[in-house]
Amino acid sequence: MTQTWTVIPDLHADPARLEATLRMLEPGPLAFLGDFIDAGASTPCPDDAAVLTRVRDLVARGGVAVMGNHELNAILYHRLGVDGVPLRTRGGKNAAQHRSFVEAFGTATPAALEWTDWFLSLPLWLDLGGLRLVHACWNQPAIDVIAARRPDARLRAEDLAEVAAKTTPFARAVDTLLTGPEIALPAGHGFVDAHGHRRDRVRIAWWRSAAKTWAEAALSVPDPAQLPIGPLPHAPEITLYPADAPPVLIGHYKMQDAPRIEAPNAACLDYPDQPCAYRWCGEAVLSERQLVTVQPGA
Repeated sequence: MTQTWTVIPDLHADPARLEATLRMLEPGPLAFLGDFIDAGASTPCPDDAAVLTRVRDLVARGGVAVMGNHELNAILYHRLGVDGVPLRTRGGKNAAQHRSFVEAFGTATPAALEWTDWFLSLPLWLDLGGLRLVHACWNQPAIDVIAARRPDARLRAEDLAEVAAKTTPFARAVDTLLTGPEIALPAGHGFVDAHGHRRDRVRIAWWRSAAKTWAEAALSVPDPAQLPIGPLPHAPEITLYPADAPPVLIGHYKMQDAPRIEAPNAACLDYPDQPCAYRWCGEAVLSERQLVTVQPGA
């Protein structure tokens, strides 16, 4: 008999969202898609410690979890390289991203290092037998590169300086799984993102296997009219998820509007404005009937 899993996406230090989600779920094993930490501006009462303690307990009692990019960033932020310099720059945008975690645990304190040790124990991906989980992108070539060194999908301390530098195939493969693919727009093209910054690279919705054009494949572009007209180029960064592959669930992308299933075998569950979870019962074709939407105050 196929085991069922309830899959919960990015929590970002929001214990109210976590508890509301848990109250709406049927009993059964839980799977988490990472990004437990680092509250955003919209989180009313952030509590990294509460979320982490609850999730770690649920994992210890039979749940599973994969690492998110915020967990990897925290691992690097709180550790030094052999030169004594932090593996992730402290200050500026990075300090702002990690503010709620640092306010809870400090910087490179025993408590911060204890939690980041736990983050390091999380796999980069999971195959649960008919269901795949990864934080941002299931990219088989990248997984193969990592698995050749780390077949259990877990990073080691000796990998961290390489991963921080992002210059080797192994490091770039890790980055692909945790942040997803981006490609450069053609010369002369760009768009303004939701924060008013002009961008010349665009995120690609790799799970849309039928996507042929820039508009069909691009993510996080407020005005699609700013995208090039025409087909996507053939680029090594783009590996669209095969239509005959097992179903995969991801977080990471801060999708807009109501939660939905965009492809029969791949779905992003990260909808910050309308949180959701997915109840997987062995189906090879994902269904919106299995989405559990979380009501505020539930």
